Amino acid sequence: MSEVYATRRSRLRDHVTAAGTAAALVTRPANVRYLAAAAPQGSALLLGRREDLLVCAGPPDDRPYDGRPDENLRLHVLPTGGDAAVAAADLAGAQSADSLAVEEHHLTVARHRALASVAPALRLTDLGGAVEQLRVVKDEEEISCLRIGAEIADQALGELLESILVGRTERHLALELERRLVDHGADGPAFPTSVATGPNSGRRGHRPTDRRVEEGDFLTVCLGATYRGYRCEIGRTFVIGTSPADWQIELYDVVFAAQRAGRESLAPGAGYRDVDRAARQVLDSAGYAEALPPLTGHGVGLEIDEDPQLAPAAMGKLDACVPVTVEPGVHLPGRGGVRIDDTLVVRPEADGGPELLTITTKELLAL
Repeated sequence: MSEVYATRRSRLRDHVTAAGTAAALVTRPANVRYLAAAAPQGSALLLGRREDLLVCAGPPDDRPYDGRPDENLRLHVLPTGGDAAVAAADLAGAQSADSLAVEEHHLTVARHRALASVAPALRLTDLGGAVEQLRVVKDEEEISCLRIGAEIADQALGELLESILVGRTERHLALELERRLVDHGADGPAFPTSVATGPNSGRRGHRPTDRRVEEGDFLTVCLGATYRGYRCEIGRTFVIGTSPADWQIELYDVVFAAQRAGRESLAPGAGYRDVDRAARQVLDSAGYAEALPPLTGHGVGLEIDEDPQLAPAAMGKLDACVPVTVEPGVHLPGRGGVRIDDTLVVRPEADGGPELLTITTKELLAL
């Protein structure tokens, strides 16, 4: 695996060199982990002129799910703590670098000023989203971690559906799901688990409340598992305790059709906004234009919300081996709504088309 991280750093170095910069400083935790195999709290990665250094404010925690630093990287632990990024800038100057590319989108103004003051001879430039762009296309090891995370999330959700739900609160169900994720081998939840019932159902990012599950409710669940740092997502909608009403069946069928249209449009070369349009047009044509979400899906990986964004104004085209969510939904104020959310990997048609990682049934079940 060390060769994988060395190759990633080499690709970033090529980008930095082509931009005319001598060294680079990576501070965003997910980017540090992508390049160094681990991102101890407060750490920074220096791609220097003579060597690469993982600079840490203290000794890294020896926890398997946090990852262990690439053995080919020299670890530089600050003896008295302090800001690893500032120390790394000083080390870059000591390696005779005359310029340093930094992640301006992650640094605070105060931290940027501290970098400039500790190494005034360095010309600071913006690294921009170079590492994020490298992260978009995943290798098969990364996809394997996502696949295992999806299996864990499917298992946790499946077990919950076999239990008695009426009378339990949204908050209680969310906590139980997160416990089940860990019980089945997840590092933890990929994001705060959302459980929404009745008039709350269908809301994107709903925070669970003390509302209790009632007969006839829509129940919307959105959860994800983190496995070896990689995060997946699944969302499903069910009806509680009785046969669904006509309006629930109609709404569910429309959202399901939209989600299927989005999934089927995933292919290498498909435009981000074309995937969004495929799902959005189904909902718009059914008269739900006012209830449409801001986006249809997004990339996943070391973070739960990565590039690409599948949104109306998004520019760019999908590549193979890019994992994304497809998650259209409709929320009707005062009544509730439907969300259906899958994590998939873009694959060419010759390889079977998009690979579905989250396989819990999308049938409208009455629980």
